[in-house]
Amino acid sequence: MSIQAIEDTKVKAFPTPAKPAEVIAFTAKVRRRFDPAAIAGKLASTLVPPAVVIVVMLVIWQIACSSPNASLPPPSQVWNEAYDLIAHPFFDYGPQDIGLAWRVLISLQRVAIGFGLAAIVGVALGALVGQSIWAMRGLDPVFQILRTVPPLAWLPLSLAAFRDSSPSAIFVIFITSIWPVIINTAVGVRNIPEDYRNVSRILRLNQLEFFVKIMVPAAAPYIFTGLRIGIGLSWLAIVAAEMLTGGVGIGFFIWDAWNSSRLPDIIVALAYIGVTGFCLDRLVAAVGAFVTRGTTAK
Repeated sequence: MSIQAIEDTKVKAFPTPAKPAEVIAFTAKVRRRFDPAAIAGKLASTLVPPAVVIVVMLVIWQIACSSPNASLPPPSQVWNEAYDLIAHPFFDYGPQDIGLAWRVLISLQRVAIGFGLAAIVGVALGALVGQSIWAMRGLDPVFQILRTVPPLAWLPLSLAAFRDSSPSAIFVIFITSIWPVIINTAVGVRNIPEDYRNVSRILRLNQLEFFVKIMVPAAAPYIFTGLRIGIGLSWLAIVAAEMLTGGVGIGFFIWDAWNSSRLPDIIVALAYIGVTGFCLDRLVAAVGAFVTRGTTAK
């Protein structure tokens, strides 16, 4: 017997013992603890820079408008003359004598109706234009022409059609904010991956199921971009429309204050408008982030 055969026989008779399996230790998931210092630091990094910029702007404004020949009031004069508007935004002394917060809420009601209709109709038309090549060829040129018309140019026609200031303002909001919703939705639908469409064909989804389960989730980032632009245009349109149609909204308050030469009141109202517009933008952005995160997770 050869040496190699003897060695093979030894290996078969006395196999090499297997190495012990390695033990993998599973560490418990570390729970995040409430860290006040980290939260305070994050809030400080978010709030301190804009606060510093605002203070610097107020100082510059105060210095620039403190001279007797200044045409605009300084911040100190605005605070003194418009203190009631700043400190008591919810007073109600009659139909035309209410606080700025109530006026903003009245304007927001019109924005909610007009923008809500624009969101529903805009998403539906955008999906149609993005899904159908014939609809895109027929409707897209019309949309591109109408969206360039200034918002207030629609106001005389709306007043002639509705014969009332409130529905006319709502129509101006609707016709102003619908175009970015349509365009962004159409772009989002066109960019849906072909794999998604193939899956819908395999599953034999009908048009409604394809719209709800595939089209809207896939185009959600584009849709909410259009909605975010639309809500800003809605807020701009309602303030401009109320200046001409009257009522008790924030826009008419600015026009009435101008006619009465109350510049501090106008400045305070502009601050309300800016803060409200910022909150509306953040709200739509937060909803869009939540929805798109949910669709991505799925």
